[in-house]
Amino acid sequence: MNCWRDLLEMPMPGRLAKPRHTGLTMVIDKGLGLTELQELLASAAGYIDMIKLGFGTSLLYPDQILRAKIAAIRQAGILVFPGGTFFEIAYLQKKIPDYCRLLVKYGFTAIEISDGTVELPPAERRRAIKIARETGLSVITEIGKKDPRDRVSMSVLREQMEEDLAAGAYKVIVEGRESGKGVMLYDQQGELKQDELEMLLQSRLSADQIIWEAPLKTQQQKLISLFGCNVNLGNIAPQEVLALEALRLGLRGDTLRSLLTRSTSIIPLSFAPPPQEDNAESRDEQCLAKYLSS
Repeated sequence: MNCWRDLLEMPMPGRLAKPRHTGLTMVIDKGLGLTELQELLASAAGYIDMIKLGFGTSLLYPDQILRAKIAAIRQAGILVFPGGTFFEIAYLQKKIPDYCRLLVKYGFTAIEISDGTVELPPAERRRAIKIARETGLSVITEIGKKDPRDRVSMSVLREQMEEDLAAGAYKVIVEGRESGKGVMLYDQQGELKQDELEMLLQSRLSADQIIWEAPLKTQQQKLISLFGCNVNLGNIAPQEVLALEALRLGLRGDTLRSLLTRSTSIIPLSFAPPPQEDNAESRDEQCLAKYLSS
């Protein structure tokens, strides 16, 4: 253990250690070589919970390199899965069962089920989740379209999140792409669209069931300010893992300043309104409203 931890307390306390089910960091690997991956794991495996081999890149590696990468990730205690676009191609070609079996054969521990580019009817989505689970894979689904012209209402997305989890999904990813701009909750500059976030938060879910794709530092900072250091964040670039962990712990000026000024309110990780208070504004909604009005 780094000796600095014996000397200094973390400015932002409460960060959960691995293994954990909330406070997850999901890294997107867009083509790391085996040596690069090994270096990443040597320095930052303790801060990574999931690694996504982005898009359909799994098809492009030499077979022995792909197997070695997956084995190294698993040995580090990290969930590994290919990008959702790879699943969508398998769906279009009607090969979901074979796709799931091949994932297991290669050693993948999870699958991402998405419809960012294709149309995936609810029944087919549930069927894919069922097949993947029966194959032994953890299921991570994703909501939202990659093209901003293919807009889906927040109410429909909320329902989809709830249905995915009811069908057996482990977590649901909110689309943010690797750019973090002009998609879902982010405008063309990458700023969080607060009104749409508020609508999405009306879901009867717990925040620990959601992974927010947030590749940009400003997005990470905002979500940490909103939900605390144990918010689930995804599409983190490999070179940004330690920087993100520093944000979570208050070891960067951005979050340290928030702690000192107390200018933001942290929404509890469980933001779903209690069932018995359907007609009353929950404390979490009040907290969000206070943030949005600031």
